[in-house]
Amino acid sequence: MKRLHVHLSVKDLGASIRFYSQLFATEPVVQKADYAKWMLEDPRVNFAISQRDGKPGVQHLGIQVEDRAELAEVYERLQRADAPVLEEGETTCCYAQSEKSWIEDPQGVPWETFLTTGESVDYGTDVIRPKAEKVAETSCCAPNCCKPVAA
Repeated sequence: MKRLHVHLSVKDLGASIRFYSQLFATEPVVQKADYAKWMLEDPRVNFAISQRDGKPGVQHLGIQVEDRAELAEVYERLQRADAPVLEEGETTCCYAQSEKSWIEDPQGVPWETFLTTGESVDYGTDVIRPKAEKVAETSCCAPNCCKPVAA
């Protein structure tokens, strides 16, 4: 079963953890010095926040899948969308190992589709390849983890 993913950038991680813990009536399942994540069942959401020098607000949205068959299904949908798909593949991001692809909606909101394959002690250092000759800096797990790569 797929799960909606929402990642927000926040100014004050501690205050935000307290707020969302009250709102969701549960503590985060992952909590680091710069990041926290709740895996909610009602509503079914992977909700993450980070304090990594990003502008406060929605950083990106996504669809998390549970197995490779669901990943293939969602990837087929991305291919039918009228936008370029960035196939990132295996990566470490947001203290997790995963396989992912990225796309932007017509407003430029980044969406990721991903399968989590393990945990990581590091936040990650994703390298995002340019989309249409432009570096997609906001299409990463965090605005400052992306490094431009020549196409």
